[in-house]
Amino acid sequence: MYRKEVNAHSPLRILEKSIHGGLGKGNLGLVLARHGVGKTPALVQIGLDDLMRERDVLHVALDQTIKHVMAFYEALFDEMAHEESLVDANEVRDAVMRRRAIKSFALGKYFTPEQLESALDFATNYVGIKPAAILIDGYNWSHQNLANDIAAFKVIAKRINAELWMTMTTPRGYVGGPGQPLPLLIGDVKDLVDCAIFLEPNGSNISLRLIKDHDNLEVAQVQLEMHPDTMRFVEIPVKRETKVPVESHTLLSGGAVGAEVEFGICAERAGIAEETFSFAGRKSERTRGLVELCEEELRLGDVSDAYLKKYMHRTYPATPLFRKVLQSIWHQVSTAGEVFSVGLINEDNTVKGGTGWAVELAKHWHKPVFVFDQSKSCWFTWQDSVWKQIDPPTITKSRFTGTGTRFLEPSGRDAINSLFTRSFENKR
Repeated sequence: MYRKEVNAHSPLRILEKSIHGGLGKGNLGLVLARHGVGKTPALVQIGLDDLMRERDVLHVALDQTIKHVMAFYEALFDEMAHEESLVDANEVRDAVMRRRAIKSFALGKYFTPEQLESALDFATNYVGIKPAAILIDGYNWSHQNLANDIAAFKVIAKRINAELWMTMTTPRGYVGGPGQPLPLLIGDVKDLVDCAIFLEPNGSNISLRLIKDHDNLEVAQVQLEMHPDTMRFVEIPVKRETKVPVESHTLLSGGAVGAEVEFGICAERAGIAEETFSFAGRKSERTRGLVELCEEELRLGDVSDAYLKKYMHRTYPATPLFRKVLQSIWHQVSTAGEVFSVGLINEDNTVKGGTGWAVELAKHWHKPVFVFDQSKSCWFTWQDSVWKQIDPPTITKSRFTGTGTRFLEPSGRDAINSLFTRSFENKR
């Protein structure tokens, strides 16, 4: 395959098309993930993609050595060249790397606009390139001059007609939920971010999810994942069979009476781990794998009454206890790869009861979600903004949510038990 064909075939074309009009010159894009999930290789892939399209790149490495960053570029290029059977790979490598400048800074406090100007001077006058992309890895997002500095970075990028990408380390449990699409950022700083992608573990791989697309309220679902061994992004197949051992699965639930208890019983019988989320003052029927959330952790899942009313088309009890229940549901869904619920689908496409919030979160985050409607005795999945009846599903993700109504009928109990039987019988 020739270089231009590799460019057209790159999985990052999917991301580019999903972001309406691309990132854009002078705009800021964020790569978000927890520590160790893959922010640096993801940023390098963005840079390598630009280089392969003959666009100059300035890579600013904060508290990283140039050798460390160069190793990522070399490894990712070699993997791409091998997988795509790139013609004249050595010649292309030499041409690509000549378009790249890497500048490393050991930081005492934080990276400044003046330092970015010096890095650009280095790239222009010593390396001889004109960056079309500026990549900043390892930035400190918690200092007093944050808004002014980020605005200045964007001014610099716009002046030279370059896109600006930066990384951000997210707090534990963050998934880009409603009301808090960007962590650590408030007010004017949040408004300075044009696009953002989030990397999260998904079984044995890492998935990419678009969480901000300029001012578009409806964010496209992006089907990309990164393999931890090669650190390359690839397109996710529409359907995949899980290769994760049965024992590596984890049920995420609230342990409430009814459907959640039945999910827990089935998980324990199958030898699957449980994480049962609760909080002080609440008694869970299931205590296996109990996780008691503190006040700070609960606040991660906070949501406004206005948001609830808009998307759930109803109001909930305005009590501290029920507020904490909704916050804990956020944790049940946030790190799950898919969500299963048993209950009743309302005419407005919401699911009846408080656990309907888990279904709504899954829809909002573009996670696969399956609902067994007890009134119809069949399974449905959310697809193309409607509920579609489907054949009984199977569990394919290593972390999955099991939730639903307190008023579990025999058909619902059978649906849960059959789900586990289909998913794990004869798979040990």
